[in-house]
Amino acid sequence: MSRARIVVAALSLTAAGFVGIMLHEDYSDTAIIPVPGDVLTIGFGTTEGVKLGDRTTPPQALERALRDVQKYEGALRSCITVPLHQHEYDAYLTLAYNIGPSAFCRSTLVRRLNAQDYAGACGEILRWRHFRGRDCGVPGSGCAGLWKRRQLEHALCRGAQ
Repeated sequence: MSRARIVVAALSLTAAGFVGIMLHEDYSDTAIIPVPGDVLTIGFGTTEGVKLGDRTTPPQALERALRDVQKYEGALRSCITVPLHQHEYDAYLTLAYNIGPSAFCRSTLVRRLNAQDYAGACGEILRWRHFRGRDCGVPGSGCAGLWKRRQLEHALCRGAQ
């Protein structure tokens, strides 16, 4: 039996979706550059306003990540015009948390999604596998973690998780 999709304005990230993001992001109590060429990050992947020498605690980091998620949810609500299943919403928010809401909203994925090409939009997740010119889907690329994350987001988007 197929469930109806829900307007995006009525959706919010599930607890399981939030935990999934936190597990993908790892945790750092100090500001770090997670991989060469990346931006400064602290806590569970927070990048905005981070400076070298910044420190955090797990509760502070979770609170900041929750604020980030809420900001990204606002961005998704502004650029997605079609209804979604909850699992699709969680997958897209997880992707937006990683690539940033601006990149997400300007993407081919969102254009396909808003054209109601749901399968094609889910498939676009797998195209976000490059980092600093490297294809993370290629063995030995040094960024296999990103490729694994995209595969998990793609499976979630399709409802396979």
